[in-house]
Amino acid sequence: MTNSVSAAQGGKGEMVWGILLLICGFLAIALPLASGIGIAIVIGWLLVISAVWHLIYAFRARGLGAVLWDMLLALLYGAAGIIILMYPLRGLALLTLVLSWLLFAEAVIEFAFYFKVRGRRRSGWILVDAIITLLLAILIRVHWPSSAAWALGTLVGISLIFGGFARIMLSSGAPAPAAAT
Repeated sequence: MTNSVSAAQGGKGEMVWGILLLICGFLAIALPLASGIGIAIVIGWLLVISAVWHLIYAFRARGLGAVLWDMLLALLYGAAGIIILMYPLRGLALLTLVLSWLLFAEAVIEFAFYFKVRGRRRSGWILVDAIITLLLAILIRVHWPSSAAWALGTLVGISLIFGGFARIMLSSGAPAPAAAT
């Protein structure tokens, strides 16, 4: 019975995750420039925070090489974060290029995930997600940098929608829990 409950909860979790991905995807498409700038700003702050942590770690590191290495990383992370925060549209163009590589890597992982779950009912949707994600990666790279102002929000939104739809379809094909006797 415990395995049946776990399977049912897993299906509900996949369904909720899929719905959340759909909502986020539609919002990103509705506001592509705002979404892109928002993503750039969040990443800028994450880089600044990472710089602070590297700086803190540098003072705790042992050995001159480790201290210098962490201080260099702190400087690089901090500089990148500050530049993105000061120039979010330029940062958005760079992040759009990085996004193309990220989506390519995601497509590879989704292909691998498909081969893991291909025996499950409706698992073909994971394959569709992988193909769409790969096409998005190629589309971003081919049109970069001219479409950077809208591409990040729009293409991430499309990827989120297909990912959400795939998870919803996968969870709706999950086996029903066995009846308790």
